[in-house]
Amino acid sequence: MDHILSELHAWCLQQLDLSAGDAANELDVVSGDASFRRYYRMSLKAGGTVIAVHAPPDKEDNLSFATVQALLSRHAARVPKLLAWDEARGFLLQEDFGDQLLCPLLVNSAAADHYYRRAFRVLLAMQAIPSNAHKLPLYDSARLHTEMGLFPEWFVEGLLQYRLSADERALLNNVFEKLSLRALQQAQVVVHRDFHSRNLMVLPDESLGMIDFQDAVQGPITYDLVSLVRDCYISWSPEQVDDWIAVYRQMAMRSGLLGNISESDFLQDVDWMGLQRHIKVLGIFARLHLRDGKSAYLDDLPLVITYTLSVASQYPEFEPFCAWFEDKLIPLIVKQAWFKELAL
Repeated sequence: MDHILSELHAWCLQQLDLSAGDAANELDVVSGDASFRRYYRMSLKAGGTVIAVHAPPDKEDNLSFATVQALLSRHAARVPKLLAWDEARGFLLQEDFGDQLLCPLLVNSAAADHYYRRAFRVLLAMQAIPSNAHKLPLYDSARLHTEMGLFPEWFVEGLLQYRLSADERALLNNVFEKLSLRALQQAQVVVHRDFHSRNLMVLPDESLGMIDFQDAVQGPITYDLVSLVRDCYISWSPEQVDDWIAVYRQMAMRSGLLGNISESDFLQDVDWMGLQRHIKVLGIFARLHLRDGKSAYLDDLPLVITYTLSVASQYPEFEPFCAWFEDKLIPLIVKQAWFKELAL
């Protein structure tokens, strides 16, 4: 890894047209994330900082990152400027947004209300990008089903070691089909796909900037909304969440992105979209642990399980799923070291 870092450092200096003496440091680790990307900060003696990224091209789709970054920048979405890119080596140089993630600032519901309303404006601006302005992949039925398929593979059979019968697989497929159909009936817009408090940064002027947007697609309008208000890393009361959903709905209707949809229909859209996302995330967090050795995500499983059951239990269509989950999976879940009891 050291040789990669020294190469990245030399490349950054070259892109910035600087000599080795112009940088105040080598590369300071900023963070890794759930992917294979690694972020480093370079301080410049003349002032300012930049972010250097190593995103191995055999593991990361850097073309998508650059394409989505260009699209969002063209349409005035606040994302880090891409200063340089070496496609072959997976080196990127970008604007430094600092270290202030939104998540730690959400100290109470008043703070969350302040920032979430700002986030809604950021979201609506991105969703307003016309479909003819891009060629983003479609969040189609196949993609939605593939994502939900991570749940039986990695969470149920992988993490819990529970072997599914043919009938149980049919039950899950029935749920997946219902959720997919509902998602595809919604207005289709640009979807960040991971729009939550750890991917929103608070900039010095108090505006919000987005990171980790490279998986953007054209898909259901409620996907990013529910990612934010039912964040896998922080939770709020159901009443507060419903209030935010109502606020966003009014804003989206006023902006022309959303037709005249009733509050109850829109809430069901949000609920079912969130259910699709949380079923997928159970699989993703299990896979991060089992395949990638990133076990910190296990601590977030109880909240995602709570979201899944609390929402699914409100709809008769998912009664068999809830009964199966409670009967077959909960007895295995409560034995896990990461399990903790949660109430929303």
